[in-house]
Parts: sequence; structure tokens; C-alpha cells
Amino acid sequence: MLKTLGTILKDNWEWRGRIANLSLFELRKKSRGAVLSWAWFFIKPALYIFCFWFALEIGLRAGESTDGPPYILWLCAGLIPWFFMSDMINQGCDVLHRYSYLVNKVKFPISGISGIFTGATMIVQVFLQLALLVIYFACGQQLDIYLLQVPILLLLMFVFWDMFSIMLSQLSAISKDVANLMKAFGTPIFWLSGVIFNVNNIPIPWLHTLLQFNPVTFFVVAFRSAFYDKAWFWEDQGALLGFAVVFVLTLVVMLLVYKKFNEEVADVL
Repeated sequence: MLKTLGTILKDNWEWRGRIANLSLFELRKKSRGAVLSWAWFFIKPALYIFCFWFALEIGLRAGESTDGPPYILWLCAGLIPWFFMSDMINQGCDVLHRYSYLVNKVKFPISGISGIFTGATMIVQVFLQLALLVIYFACGQQLDIYLLQVPILLLLMFVFWDMFSIMLSQLSAISKDVANLMKAFGTPIFWLSGVIFNVNNIPIPWLHTLLQFNPVTFFVVAFRSAFYDKAWFWEDQGALLGFAVVFVLTLVVMLLVYKKFNEEVADVL
């Protein structure tokens, strides 16, 4: 497995320039032909945030009793990372079909193809995080040391979900059932992972423990720790341990899948 890991790291490092260029090309391709161009990367998230804010705070009065910063900041701190993870769950698991020309017509490393989509999605996420920072200051918050963990979380999120994409995209190339299954799970993952509710308020101990092994929950809570709760994400040792277990398992399974199916993907596609 170490040899396989070395191959993946070597390929991604040697092809890093082309991966970055193709990530930017992917964004330009998505915005091509639209009058508002790149603005669409922000319009859709803004509409989602407004709808959830209106439904939860105005309609259900979820933020009514909050003594700290405005509820909109808590909501945005969880929803904005979710936009990245949602794209990785719904589309990142099927990138080999998305970029099949790189597999069949160009000598491009299979593991680097996931990096193209992950990189493009992360670029949008970085700009959304900057927008979140604007909301943060607009809510009357001051610059503090807890914001230093945001770049760490972004890097960690990039690495984990890129591994996730490499793992599932190979399986999806063999069987489309994998991609269909992940798309079917996208909505349940959103509603069950604490994106729009506080997981610490769950009164069922075993369910709270189970959520500590959910990477979506980990990142949502971690970003809220930085922007809203003013805490370090590693202070919750249970959640950190749960994520570490999932991270290692994902890495091991990714390496096993890559080693087994890497040579077969081109023939299947």
C-alpha cells in the first residue's frame, strides 16, 4: 500500500501545474455563456442561505433565544462548508465519467483527475469563505486567533474529500450504481449531519457518538467552532478521534481500490 500511496503522491505532484490549470478551466467552462458569469457560483449558495435563514429563524424562530452572535452567522458557518462537501458527494464520486477523455485520449494519472474537480470546487469554497468572513464582520465580530484554524480546515477538507473522490470514482467507473447510491444519499446526509441543527443538543448519547464518525458533521462543527463558538476544533477529542478513524479507513480503502482497479478503469470507460 505504501508503494501505491507513493505513486499517487508522485503523480499529483508532477502533474500539479496541469491539474491547477484544468481546475481553472473547469470553472471557466461552467460560467461560459452566462451573462453573470462567475457570479452564479455565489448566487445559488446565497439563495439557499436566505431560504434556510427565513424558514428557520423567521418561520420556526430557531435563532430567537440566541444570546451570542446573530443566528445567520451560525447558519452560514455550517452551510458554506456543506456546499463543498455536497458537490464532492454528488459529483466528485463520478469524476472519471465526467473527464473520461483524460482517461482514454490523454496520458493523465487517474488519481490526478479527482484533483481537478476537487481543486475547482475548493476555489469556489475559498471565495465563499471570504464571503463568510464579510458576514462575520458584518455581524459585529472582531478578528481573533480562532480564525487561524480556517486555512487548516480547508486543507484538511481538500485532502479528505479528494481521497473520497479517488476511492469512489474508481468504483463508480466499474459500476454506476456507486454514483447513483451516493447521489441518493446526498439529501439524507444533509438532514442527518447537523448542517442546520446543533449536534450537541441531541439527547440520545449513542446517536451523538455515531455522528462523531461522520466527516460532514466534523467539518460543519469545526467551522462553527472557528467562526461562531470561538473554540479550537481539536478540543472536542471525541469528534477528532472519530474523524481520525474515518480518515485512516478512507485512506486505506482508497489505496486498496486504486491498486485493484487502476489498470481496469481505462478499459471499462
